[in-house]
Amino acid sequence: MKETSRAEWSQHFHDGRGFRLLGEEEKALLAQHVPAPEGGRALDACCGTGELAAFLASLGYEVDGVDFAEGALARARTERTDLPGVRWLCADIEHDDLTDLHEGGYDLITIRLAIAFIRDRRSVLRQLAARRREGGALVVITPVVENTPQARRHIALDETELAQLDEGFVYAERYEAAGLAVLVLRGVGSSLVGEEKQDPHEEITTPLTEIGVEVDVTATGSSAPVTST
Repeated sequence: MKETSRAEWSQHFHDGRGFRLLGEEEKALLAQHVPAPEGGRALDACCGTGELAAFLASLGYEVDGVDFAEGALARARTERTDLPGVRWLCADIEHDDLTDLHEGGYDLITIRLAIAFIRDRRSVLRQLAARRREGGALVVITPVVENTPQARRHIALDETELAQLDEGFVYAERYEAAGLAVLVLRGVGSSLVGEEKQDPHEEITTPLTEIGVEVDVTATGSSAPVTST
């Protein structure tokens, strides 16, 4: 059993596949609770092909979209060539030093549909929180176990894991968006703590065939990647 590699994720995106599209309920919550301040800057961690980054740009943010899969970023650059105010960076938010991120920090940091795949969530959340500007928010959007089919529950968090995500933050708000949990986290206390879904010494695997990816073929013959949870 081995962890899915960067190359495998990259091929996943090169093959035209993707994940659950950004929903209208998610968009409404983001627009309401984390509107862009003047000169606002956002970081979309694990950005995939850039759908959320594009939406944040439409709200008025300057956006850094970061992903470790070159295949995802290649599609983002190709499919969103007319998107101003966004730059695409290749980095692993869990293992790289992230030196290319904006030195002035961010008013908003998002991580959507990816937190379940991160092994050391405590460390990642601490590092992301440290890059926020004063008053900035960290938004985590994730499938929830109780709303996810049994075969794909490894892509979701249970209630205990969700509760652990907001430990160490001064303010934490939770909203629901079509079965997804949307956590808006602000401020940081003396520590960020939490147990991980896997033992950090245990090898894990995330088979791409098991994450619920489907291709929706339209009547015109075009296709778009869709994943339901």
